[in-house]
Amino acid sequence: MTPADHRDNPARNRVEAFLHAHGADLIPHPGGTLLAHLLRVERLLADWDCDRDVRAAGLCHAAYGTDGFDRALLGLDRRDTLVELVGPRAEALVRLYASCDRAAVYPRLGVDEPPLFRDRFSGREHTPPEEDLRAFLALTAANELDVLAHNADLARRYGPGLYGLFARTRHLLPPAAWQACAGLPGAEASGPPGRAPGRHG
Repeated sequence: MTPADHRDNPARNRVEAFLHAHGADLIPHPGGTLLAHLLRVERLLADWDCDRDVRAAGLCHAAYGTDGFDRALLGLDRRDTLVELVGPRAEALVRLYASCDRAAVYPRLGVDEPPLFRDRFSGREHTPPEEDLRAFLALTAANELDVLAHNADLARRYGPGLYGLFARTRHLLPPAAWQACAGLPGAEASGPPGRAPGRHG
């Protein structure tokens, strides 16, 4: 979605206004601010032809904080606020993304079938439906690719492990997302199995 498209999308504009109101434009993040990062993630997902709910989840993926970024814009007790803004499906994807215990989950993806997710908020383990898993991986790829593109040190440290993760799960990624992963450090030699990459974003 281009900036010109936003002018004709009042619902989308309300989400961006919400992010401004909650200080996302003031929170530092690789590449500038958290808001700039969220906008770039949304744009990547649009470029990969992800659906509206996945794009909306990308724009709000840090609303509850993540395992690698502890600055939450909303508490989980205010999920209804995000549901009202982006709808129940997109909010559920934000919740899934925020809840991922990466050290437990990443090594299982593409290895265990079906993979168990560990919810870092509740400690509960569950297996997401494939549709949700595909959305989660698209969000993960968009987030990590943007972070690493704006921080060379993180790219060197985590690129190989992330490439290994995405190589194992390429059958679940949007084709354009997998193509984008070819530029990650370590594309020719992925990191060691079982590593938990991506402690950011």
